[in-house]
Order: sequence, then structure tokens, then C-alpha cells
Amino acid sequence: MASRAVILAGGRGTRLAPYTTVLPKPLMPVGDRAILEIVIEQLAASGVEHLTLAVGHLAHLIEAVVGGGERHGLRIDYHRETEPLGTAGALATIDALDDTFLVMNGDILTTLDYGALCAAHSDAGNWLTIASHRRVQRTDFGVLHTDGSGATMQRLVGYEEKPEHTYTVSMGIYVAEPEVLDRIVQNERLDIPDLAQALLAAGEPVGTYLYDGYWLDIGRPDDYERASAEWPAASGTPGR
Repeated sequence: MASRAVILAGGRGTRLAPYTTVLPKPLMPVGDRAILEIVIEQLAASGVEHLTLAVGHLAHLIEAVVGGGERHGLRIDYHRETEPLGTAGALATIDALDDTFLVMNGDILTTLDYGALCAAHSDAGNWLTIASHRRVQRTDFGVLHTDGSGATMQRLVGYEEKPEHTYTVSMGIYVAEPEVLDRIVQNERLDIPDLAQALLAAGEPVGTYLYDGYWLDIGRPDDYERASAEWPAASGTPGR
């Protein structure tokens, strides 16, 4: 298990407005705890010893709630962004990322085994591993397949009523080697998808780790409502 981790907690959480105009998204409550506190407890239990929170929007509130990590049994420090640098840009200016490290969004609720993820990353010899999840997207309309023969009138060749499609999506959780930092220019905006594309273009090993267990992106209003109803039962943790 990687002993070093970075949580990206600087976003404005616009999809959860108006709540996030006064409360940063990682501090949104699930039950009687903030999402961020749940994530930190999970990382500490997995063996993370040093955690950096990359903060921006309402950073002072996150620092006041989380503190230095004493309550969670690990060291916590903060990286303040003076301007948004994307999900990868901030990594270039964070100290001590000199060994395998974990990077994740601060609004993820999951029962993912971080130790198993890091072990699989190491075994594969990847520079970057993206935790992934199968997501089913349902279309709320009947989908028509036509032969495309005319501009207005076309022949129908197939009809699907509200079809479902399964996609493999990023969970917003990554394991990286320090070599990836060489692909990030300091003080230039870069998102992790762009970093992954740059690594692929250079022929460097990038992998995905498929996890079909519990995962919700709390930045989505629907997922936040689900989490409020399902957690902590989904995590196997007794309610408080």
C-alpha cells in the first residue's frame, strides 16, 4: 500500500449549488460526518501515513474541520492553489511525491480496497493506474435505427425501447509513480485525462483496475441523494 496520498479538494462543486456556495463539496454531510472525513478514515485504515489536501474554494473551512490529522492517526498538510490548475496540475508543486502515491477526488464514497488497488498497480508495472467502474446509462427514449436513405423520410431498420448501455468510467481514484510528474509543467493547467493521454502517446504503461463494488461520485446530485440514503449501510459500518 502506498503510504503517500493526495486528495483533490479544491473544486467549487457547481453541480451541488446552492449548497456549495457556503460549504465546500468535500464537507457535504453524509449521515453525521463529512464526506472528506470518511475518505480520510479509509485511507488511514489502509496504511496511508502522509496526506496532502489540494485545496482552493473555501479552503479555510476544510482546514478548520480536518486539522493536522491527529484525530485520524496520520499527517495531513495542505497545498493551496492560487489559481485552478486542474486535477493533475497541482501535483507538480506538491512536495515529497518521490515514491508510489495515491491521488483521488475528495467527493468519492466507495468500499474499494486501496491496498488491493496499489498492489495490482505495482504488479502490473504501470506508471499510472486508473480505478474504474462499470456504469449503466439508460436512455429515456425509444431509439430508432434507420437506413439513412433520405433527408426526411427514411426506412426503419430497428427499434430499441429505452436501451441501456454499459460504460467503463473513471472512479476519480488513481495510483501513480513519481515519473509521471515529469509530464507536468509547473503552474500550467493539466487534468488527469490529459496526463493519461500524454503518457499513452509516449508509450508509457497506463492501466485500469476494474472495481464493481460500491462507488458514488458525490459531485452528482443523484449520487449524493443515494449516498445520504444508503451510507453507512453500504459500507458495512454501523449507523451512528
